[in-house]
Amino acid sequence: MNDYFRFKQFTVYQDQCAMKVGTDGVLLGAWVNVAGAHRILDAGAGTGIISLMCAQRSDIAHLDAVEIDSKASEQAAENFRQSPWKHRLTVINDSLQNYALVTGIKYDHIVSNPPFFRNSLKPPGKDRSLARHDDTLNYESLLHYSVSVLNPQGLISLIMPASDHELVTRIAFYNGLYPVRISRVRPCEGKDFSRYLAEFSRDQSEPCHSDDLIIKKAGNEYTGSFRELTKDFYLKF
Repeated sequence: MNDYFRFKQFTVYQDQCAMKVGTDGVLLGAWVNVAGAHRILDAGAGTGIISLMCAQRSDIAHLDAVEIDSKASEQAAENFRQSPWKHRLTVINDSLQNYALVTGIKYDHIVSNPPFFRNSLKPPGKDRSLARHDDTLNYESLLHYSVSVLNPQGLISLIMPASDHELVTRIAFYNGLYPVRISRVRPCEGKDFSRYLAEFSRDQSEPCHSDDLIIKKAGNEYTGSFRELTKDFYLKF
């Protein structure tokens, strides 16, 4: 795997990060609604890919990227420094739980590609285990602490395995959050849904809009909807 991933307007170096650039992060970074957001928090930032994508898509938003792993946070900071939006990007080397307790900032939008693989066999290597499992940031903690630093009209956007969607929706409800936008993601035509993109708000009266996104056609060609979503980022589009 390459030590870097080049996009149209920036490059993400990833040799110091346990979790590399992948489709999940790109999907969320391209999908999240950044309109009108002045302050966005990226919880569990990794390489900083989602923050960079949001910065490219918004002319006004300042992005704070919280990352507990020191190596990953250093790499994210370097990726930010080399980007065109370095003045609007900040890395905080801390857990979301602790940061939420000490910061006085309230956010218009909180985004996260959270740890997956709950209750599964952990991969070798402490850093990779930290990045992929929810021991330090499970869904309950993620939503509880996110709500504590969210503006009253703010939004929270996540990407998750399809199998976790009902669980996350219940946890969101317990934290006073309701789904307002959902995209169900199929990796290929004819395949089951593998991921859900979900946006939550505190407004219980707002209707939930949902759609389906297919990444590839049966012949392994990318669909028009996936190309349209990611065309400002992927070099191949």
